[in-house]
Amino acid sequence: MPAMANPIPNLFRVPELKKKILFTLFMMFVYRIGSHITVPGIDVGALQAFAGQLSNTFLGVYDMFVGGGLSRATIFALGIMPYISASIMFQLLAAVFPTVEKLQKEGEEGRKKLTQWTRYTTVLLCVIQAYAYASFLQNLPGGVNNPGFGFVFTTVVVLTTGGVFIMWMGEQITERGLGNGMSLMIFFSIIQGFPGAVARTWESVSGGQIGLFEVLALLAIIVGITAGVVAMTMAARKIPIQIPRKVVGRGRIREGQKSFIPLRVNSAGVMPIIFAQSFIVVPGTIAAFSSVGIFEDMADIFRPASWAYSITYAALIIFFAYFYTAIIFNPVDLAENLKKQGAFIPGVKPGARTAEYIDRILTRVTLPGSIYLALIALLPFWILDIFNMQWFFFGGTSLLIVVGVGLDTVQQAQQDLLLRRYDGFMKKGRVKMRGRGRYM
Repeated sequence: MPAMANPIPNLFRVPELKKKILFTLFMMFVYRIGSHITVPGIDVGALQAFAGQLSNTFLGVYDMFVGGGLSRATIFALGIMPYISASIMFQLLAAVFPTVEKLQKEGEEGRKKLTQWTRYTTVLLCVIQAYAYASFLQNLPGGVNNPGFGFVFTTVVVLTTGGVFIMWMGEQITERGLGNGMSLMIFFSIIQGFPGAVARTWESVSGGQIGLFEVLALLAIIVGITAGVVAMTMAARKIPIQIPRKVVGRGRIREGQKSFIPLRVNSAGVMPIIFAQSFIVVPGTIAAFSSVGIFEDMADIFRPASWAYSITYAALIIFFAYFYTAIIFNPVDLAENLKKQGAFIPGVKPGARTAEYIDRILTRVTLPGSIYLALIALLPFWILDIFNMQWFFFGGTSLLIVVGVGLDTVQQAQQDLLLRRYDGFMKKGRVKMRGRGRYM
């Protein structure tokens, strides 16, 4: 189907898909406007002067996911992260509390209840994070014009309202727009810094700090890394399964089918890097807000690009890759579902043996995926060292998010186009059958 090979020209020809795209772009426009409106009573200049010291802290990592809103103290400074944190929290709790796991398996009603709990937790996290951020701004020299209870109360109300509004926008995009709203908000928060990074690169080339050869080499590396990330994101180990013949209805026989279970090489996505970052920036975060000598020494040992930092970071990523994969993928449940459907893996007994076989394959597949994640996360630091650059906008975490969200959104657009194409075929078929005096 040539039309499906390149769906971009057809995106705006389908009215429903066009409406989804325009709605998504409008929501992103509102999101970016709010990301430039400052919270009342804050001296942005003092905050920007201090923001450069936060690159290797929790605030620096958080600021990347909210498009710089935290370093500018905007009304959307909390971003979509409270909602994502609440969602991950309930995902992890399902492995500990049977009640949460039961709700996940109850279908639509269970998902509605979990969604409601996630929303309440999001509001609570917004209040806590807003209060912590307001307290941080008050302790910043010259950061607040009129510090006190009034400022803290106003900031908590404004930031909590902004966080809840972003949660609502994300849900609206998921329901009425194109793609996953939460992921798209992080996607746009990351790519909004690309034009500024290109401008800084051009200034460095014009000023003679970076040569033309270095720029071309960087472009080649970026293209190669992006191609590798796309390939690894889509890579999967396919486990063949056999669905036997089955009697359906009044003597009708459904023929046996062959299918497969795709086990992605990178099942955990970008989460292992995010978890690892949350731990590796602890020394830098403590040192930024404390003058105790031991913490400053630890921050110096675990500075980015050092051997201690690289080895610890890579080990944490590999550990969390296995940890998160074990949380989101249950071989026992998968084996039980196959057994209920009468399906089986050729050469493997149904039940416990199938679960053990899937778990063994998943363990082997996760290893190269986790090593790949560690290399992607560490590569920007090596590039900075090799090219002797002070900054580099092409981070491993941001690249994985951009590629993953981009691929998912494109696949959803292709699915919508395919559904409309089949719907058109069905309508034409009904018209032809009506012309013959029959109705479908």
